[in-house]
Amino acid sequence: MTAPVWTVRLDEATTRILRRYRGEKPAAVVARAIRLLAQADGLLDASGRPTTERDRRRTT
Repeated sequence: MTAPVWTVRLDEATTRILRRYRGEKPAAVVARAIRLLAQADGLLDASGRPTTERDRRRTT
């Protein structure tokens, strides 16, 4: 099963940052950034698995 394709418009500052990742596919860079953000926000655990509401309540 393939994931749906999304079109995302980036602002100028984000585009400048993305250009610094030469040699990497932009979609891969954005995907990695989203995973890092989700982990920092507590939505993913350290292994990359989604956390449950119960898991999040336990850590607070």
